[in-house]
Amino acid sequence: MTGSQKDDEPPEHRRYARYQRALDSVAEAEEADLLATVLHDEDAAMAESAVNHHLERRAAQQLTSPRFPAWAAMMATVIGDRAFLARRLREWTLLRSIALDEPWTDEELLTASDWFQHTVAAAQLVTSPAALRLLAEHGRTRRVRNAASRRT
Repeated sequence: MTGSQKDDEPPEHRRYARYQRALDSVAEAEEADLLATVLHDEDAAMAESAVNHHLERRAAQQLTSPRFPAWAAMMATVIGDRAFLARRLREWTLLRSIALDEPWTDEELLTASDWFQHTVAAAQLVTSPAALRLLAEHGRTRRVRNAASRRT
């Protein structure tokens, strides 16, 4: 073997790792520009994956922070019409509403993704009896119904 494993790594893997390092340490004022740069990468699937990883991490970090709505608005602008990322951001916003006992609807919860329903059913941050009862009775999967039932 003449080359290192790093040399054999596809370029998109190296770019993904570089994007993750940059996103992990980006200043708030530069976040939107960096995300837009990542989303303009030639490999759209890799770029969206990198942005989703960042979205998940940052949303979890600031879910109950008063800064979340402004951050989510910035993310929505950057994400634009990218369906998966837009849906995931909407779900994090809905999770915040449920966790903070803000308004939400049964339809929003029941039409959300399996990932989201399971997150609500299992997240200790979510204590809403209404959300847990709804998922215990009408959650899409047995796993969701069971997890919610255990918490009601």
